[in-house]
Amino acid sequence: MLKTNEYFDGKVKSIAFKNSEGNATSGVISPGEYEFSTSSEERMVITSGSMDVTIGGSSKKYASGEFFIVSAGSKFKMKAQEDCAYICFYR
Repeated sequence: MLKTNEYFDGKVKSIAFKNSEGNATSGVISPGEYEFSTSSEERMVITSGSMDVTIGGSSKKYASGEFFIVSAGSKFKMKAQEDCAYICFYR
């Protein structure tokens, strides 16, 4: 069953699903800066566009085809200059 999520006044939207790889979300991020908290480890794959990501004080730009991992129980910031799409796998 699919579940839709909306954050930051609709500027970040995703659809949650479950498959053989486990729980995941696929979504789109509008231009802006956002901070998220994690309850489980997250592996986020950028599927379109690019964004600057800050994890633990270290920043890096990620583009389509690249991914980053965020530990459970932490926070991370994302800054998008254009609409970006992603898929996030939860462990």
